[in-house]
Amino acid sequence: MVNAIYGKKLGCIQIFKENGNALHVTAIEAEPCVVVQVKDDEKDGYNALKVGFGKILDKKALKPHQGQFAANKVSLKKYLREIRVDKFDQEYKPGDSLDLNIFKVGDKIKITGKSKGKGFAGVIKRHGFHRGRMTHGSHSHRIPGSVGMCSTPSRIAKGKRMPGRMGGGMVTVPGSEIVEIIEDQNLILVKGSVPGARGSLVFLKKV
Repeated sequence: MVNAIYGKKLGCIQIFKENGNALHVTAIEAEPCVVVQVKDDEKDGYNALKVGFGKILDKKALKPHQGQFAANKVSLKKYLREIRVDKFDQEYKPGDSLDLNIFKVGDKIKITGKSKGKGFAGVIKRHGFHRGRMTHGSHSHRIPGSVGMCSTPSRIAKGKRMPGRMGGGMVTVPGSEIVEIIEDQNLILVKGSVPGARGSLVFLKKV
């Protein structure tokens, strides 16, 4: 059985436990993902399900995507993504749905999403460096310090932490706990924060 699904981050809210303690959770809308194509190891070199989800206007869909949905006789969706699996425990065919029934309250899930882009940042904000002395005459308040080498090899080492573009990359939260599942609204409430902005796409997989 495939134990993963795609969803959309809605935002963060606060709920209260039975003992009155407040709990910070993130709401994720995970509507059913429709199977568009089944890929197997013999034919495609790996096992995966190509799924579609999200509402879209026909005129806004890419023509290659339209062809894939039409070839498998599946209604057009906004997103087209793959879910890789090691092996299939059951038979899937185009038109089948993956929904929230694969999860239950208390499960640990791995969440992957694209983090917010923060633009160009220095080493203090980007990597947590300590600043220099703020005294009169100091010229190293927020600079990274020495970054080069001597005449041999006379270059900056690969991977050196430097100022640069921060955020805007794929981030994975390894073990978030499902606090509540609201099936009639296709909602999952997850403990803690989830990478990405409101409305961004996230991938949920059971650990």
